Amino acid sequence: MLKTRIYTVAVLLPLFAAALFYLPVAGWALFLGPLVLVGAWEWGALAGWRVSVRIVYASVIAAGGVLLWHFGLRETQSVPWLTTGWFVVSLLFWLGAVPLWLAKGWRVQAPLAMAITGIIVLLPTWVALVQLQAQPMQLLILLAVVWISDSAAYFCGRQWGRRKLAANISPGKTWEGVFGAMAGVALYYGLVSAAGAVVHGALQGWSGLAIFLFLAVLGIEGDLFESWVKRTAGVKDSGVVFPGHGGVLDRIDALTSTMPVAALLLGVLA
Repeated sequence: MLKTRIYTVAVLLPLFAAALFYLPVAGWALFLGPLVLVGAWEWGALAGWRVSVRIVYASVIAAGGVLLWHFGLRETQSVPWLTTGWFVVSLLFWLGAVPLWLAKGWRVQAPLAMAITGIIVLLPTWVALVQLQAQPMQLLILLAVVWISDSAAYFCGRQWGRRKLAANISPGKTWEGVFGAMAGVALYYGLVSAAGAVVHGALQGWSGLAIFLFLAVLGIEGDLFESWVKRTAGVKDSGVVFPGHGGVLDRIDALTSTMPVAALLLGVLA
C-alpha cells in the first residue's frame, strides 16, 4: 500500500505543481473544480444520499463556486469581503463546531445539517486555494506544511506510537505521531525560512513558526473530522479516485481545515 501511495504521488504531484505555477487564475480555478465536485459527490455518499440527491448537491456546490468566482474572486471584485466572510465561517467551524462535534461523538445524519457542513468544508477550501495561487510558491509552502505534518505523524506513530490520540475515531493516530508532526513542521519551517523562501511578512520569524504549527494542528483536526464522518457512515475511505489514497476527501481532509484559515490569516496580517 505504501508503494502504491508513493507511485500515485509521483504521478499526480508534477501535474498539480505544473497547474499551480503555470495556469492563470481562471484556469487554476477550473482545474480544482472537478476535485471539489467529486468531493461533493463523496460527501453525499457519506451522508447516505441516493444518486439523484448527490447530483443535485454537486450542482449546488458548482453553482456556489460560480457565484463566488463572479462576485468575490475575479480581479474586479464587486463584493470584496465575500471571500473573507467564508474564511471566517470556516475558522469558526473548525475552532468551535468541530472540537465539540468530536468530543461529543455526534453521529450527525440529518440531511440539512450534512448539506450545510459539506458546503462549509468544501467551498472555502476551493476559494482559499484559488485566492492563494496569486503567490504559487507561497501556496506550495503552505500545502507542504500539511503534507510534512501528515508524513511525520505517520512515520513517528509507526515507530514510537503508544498512546492513542482518539481511539474511537482513528485508532492508528497517536500522541507520539502528533509530537512527530510538530517537530517535522518546525524543522521544515527552519529550512524554508533559512532558504529565504518565505516572503509574506506574517510567515517570517516567530509568528511564521506559530502559524505553521497552528496549521499542523488544524490539519490533524481535519483528518480526525473526516475519519469520524467516515466512521459514522461505516466506510474506510470516502472513494477510490486515487490508488492507495482513497477518495478526494481522503486527500484534502487536512486542506479543508487549514487553507481557509491560512488565507484568512495572511489577509488579516498583510
